[in-house]
Amino acid sequence: MIRLREAYEAEERERLAGCAVKSADSRGRVVPEPEHRYRTAFQRDRDRVVHSRAFRRLEYKTQVFVHHEGDHYRNRLTHTLEGAQVARTIARALRLNEDLAEAIVLAHDLGHTPFGHAGERVLDALLEADGGFDHNRQSLRIVDLLEERYPGFRGLNLTQETREGILKHGAGWDHPVPLPPETPQHCLEAQLADLADEIAYTNHDLDDGLRAGLLRPEDLTGLSLWREAREKAEARAVGSSEAVIAAQTIVSLLDRLATDVIETAAQRIAAAGADSPDAVRALDAPAVAFSDSVRHELRVLKKHLFERFYLHPRVLRATRRAERILGDLYEAYRRAPELLPEHVSARFETDGRARAIADYIAGMTDGFAQAEHRRLGRLHDGD
Repeated sequence: MIRLREAYEAEERERLAGCAVKSADSRGRVVPEPEHRYRTAFQRDRDRVVHSRAFRRLEYKTQVFVHHEGDHYRNRLTHTLEGAQVARTIARALRLNEDLAEAIVLAHDLGHTPFGHAGERVLDALLEADGGFDHNRQSLRIVDLLEERYPGFRGLNLTQETREGILKHGAGWDHPVPLPPETPQHCLEAQLADLADEIAYTNHDLDDGLRAGLLRPEDLTGLSLWREAREKAEARAVGSSEAVIAAQTIVSLLDRLATDVIETAAQRIAAAGADSPDAVRALDAPAVAFSDSVRHELRVLKKHLFERFYLHPRVLRATRRAERILGDLYEAYRRAPELLPEHVSARFETDGRARAIADYIAGMTDGFAQAEHRRLGRLHDGD
């Protein structure tokens, strides 16, 4: 009646493709731990991420719209969940390790600052002389160092494979624990997690932009990917409201992109002849990718999103305010470190003042950053 971990691992060997990462073959954790009785290594990674404080904070971090602008817009948490579902679909179709792909996507945005990419740009500029700031790097710092939940080690002590997927673009900077080995390519699960993230944000940002009225359906008809998806939606939802047709267009577009990745990846994996994860890592180019035609069409669509949505005056106003808030916070803490919690200033000696302050600010939610900015403003006025 009870399935032990070994049964899951045996089932993976029978079900998954030869190029998939098998849980039993994981390269292990930075700090060795006994295996769990019922869960595989990558299932434990997924669960550790979901139970982390950083994961919970994603609910109150910006995707495009700051949280107070509306209850129906995506936040960083809902983006992460949508990306994880896309990753599982692609992994399942290609007979790759769904648990590993899901764990990577669930962890990939843990290091995002409040106010989305605007906050990331501010911290990167402020830390230029101290190694810069990147949300992928910050996600790895969180799972390797900043979370405190377990005796015997800092962080979440995730497997090398999940950490490999989080790291994404390699690292040219110091890190508190040994980094995963650098290879020409990442495992297939990490590769598909990257594209699942792109598919998710492209579709839901379109959806949110239309819902907010910042994008207009008539302006999208010149984009082939959108036009094809719209035609399918209209044929499927004859007589339905515009809201239903718009929603079904997003569904059709998401399906189109995910299907293209699955079919293109299957062809590229077969052509490469990579029959193991190590063979995949040694390839000259990623095996999980969009077809050339869809990649081109997607680039055109994302350019439209950038120009008409991300650079819309309403979005830019919020972006500029966010940049000012985080810049003010950083400068205030640098000037008066006594304003920081003790656990932050205590890390100045080991991590450096700039990095410790950046860790603290990056971990804030939108609301906490705004409240802290008001608090510091009152203190300054009082002086």
